Amino acid sequence: MQAIGYPCAMLNLILLEDEAVLRQELTEFLGDCGYQVSAVADLAGFHASYAPALHRIAIIDLGLPDGDGMALVRALRAQGRQLGIVVFTARGATQDKVSGLTGGADYYLPKHTDLEELAATLGSLQRRLGEPAPAPAWVLELAPRRLFPPGCGAIALSQQDTTVLQVLMAEPERIVSRQQIVQSLGEDFLDYDQRRLDTQIRRLRRKTELASGLSLPINTARNAGYRFFANATVRL
Repeated sequence: MQAIGYPCAMLNLILLEDEAVLRQELTEFLGDCGYQVSAVADLAGFHASYAPALHRIAIIDLGLPDGDGMALVRALRAQGRQLGIVVFTARGATQDKVSGLTGGADYYLPKHTDLEELAATLGSLQRRLGEPAPAPAWVLELAPRRLFPPGCGAIALSQQDTTVLQVLMAEPERIVSRQQIVQSLGEDFLDYDQRRLDTQIRRLRRKTELASGLSLPINTARNAGYRFFANATVRL
């Protein structure tokens, strides 16, 4: 099986959603889709967090505790910047949708929309903006100790496997030293047999390829450590 690697560049978007549970669900889902998400709960949070040079897409709810999201959409569009705007709201009447689209939204989706449709809408918007699609993310779940390769089912992990992946996936593209990995395992680096770590990484690679057909995106940095070179999400 040919090795598969994904670039780590992630498209930044800002999510404005006042419902805490839905905001968390959307943040996790969009992170799994490969986006870097800035999630805020109200207009004040949006204005404090929004960075025109960073955020390429905005997902905006309309019914907010401190104002109307459509006023924000109109203000953003009036700035003349290249910004993709998706309204994601409970207001699903035809006239609301017409007002949203004429007011500056690129897409207008009711909140009962399936999340896969939201992801497809964002992908379409990216193409219109000329942005590359985000790379799929590898997802590590700590409590159940499971790894989800992109587009694949869960791979059960040992506690040591989980600890090693957590250290590597916490900062994709950064070389993590052998000493840091060994210390995360609760071992004394000076007394630790380095061959044990190499064997564990080989087992992880083999387990992942057998289970998913994908090569685990970990590079060996000779005499330095290891590097996870794909988009990664770590969950509790």
